[in-house]
This record gives sequence, C-alpha cells and structure tokens, in this order.
Amino acid sequence: MVSTMFGLLRRRSPHRDTADRLYAAIAAQARQPALFAELGVPDTVDGRFDVLALHAWMVIDRVRAEPDGEAIAQALFDSMFAHLDVAVREMGAQDLGVGRRIKVMAEGLHGRALAFRTAMADADPAALQDALRRNVFGKTAPDAGALARLAAYVRAAGAGLAALEPAHLHDGALAWPAV
Repeated sequence: MVSTMFGLLRRRSPHRDTADRLYAAIAAQARQPALFAELGVPDTVDGRFDVLALHAWMVIDRVRAEPDGEAIAQALFDSMFAHLDVAVREMGAQDLGVGRRIKVMAEGLHGRALAFRTAMADADPAALQDALRRNVFGKTAPDAGALARLAAYVRAAGAGLAALEPAHLHDGALAWPAV
C-alpha cells in the first residue's frame, strides 16, 4: 500500500511507453549474433554494453530531431538505465555497488555518444572506424574488414533512422540494416 502511494506521487513520463518500445528495439538489435560472431565484437558484458551504447546513441540522436525529442530522449535514457539496473542486480552486484556501476555506465554512454557523433561529423571516413575501434572493440584488435563493415552498418543505420517516419519512431518500429 505504501509503495502504491509513493508510486502515485511520482510523475509518469508521457513518453515512457515510447521509450520502452524504443529500448526494446535497441536491445534486440544490439543482441544480433552477427555483431559478435561475424564482426568480432567481444561477446562479454563490456562488449555487449558497447554495442547497446552504439545503438542507443543512434536512436537518441534521431529522437532529438523530433519536436518533443529531448523529453523522449530523456525517457529513453531512463528506460535503458532502469533495465540495466535490473541486469546488474541479476548478475549479482551488491546493492551498494549497483548505483556506482550504473553511474559508470551512464558516463560511458555519454562518452561513446560524443565520440561517435564527432566521428560521424568528420569528413574523414576513418574517423568513424577509429571511434568504433576504441569504443566498441575495447582491447580487442578488430579485423580491418569487420571494422569497415561495422562502420558501413552504422552509416546505413543512421540514414535509415533519419528517414524513419515519426509515427514509426514512436511505435518503436525501427528498421535496422543487415549487419
């Protein structure tokens, strides 16, 4: 009863359903086996977060182009980190360590987003590959062909998201290119 009362006092974001649908679409795409098996992204907790962050950045940047984009982007960020909080707890993190880990992950998302955004704006196509090498592959040295393929995928995904109708975006109906 008490938790119900406190739940009523918290405002529910009008964009929460959209954010939850978008996060589900991002998470599903970030789990595509080809990213790990064919492109060589490390199939580790860190590698999976890096791929999730890559896809979240693309969608957050696309959402921001909408009239209510900042509010949707914030709701998406909140949805993503609520899910990550649960995942970290399920992996056995102690309650006192969860907040610290989530903070590190949030900072990591912001840092990666800045690196990817800057690289996409750079006229040199190698800038994106360099950002992907540093922020997706971690300490693993990716194959040059796989790195070029991931960069092409990111560019195609960005173009597809840019062309996405707002209604499809709000429905979470994201059309991703083949990996």
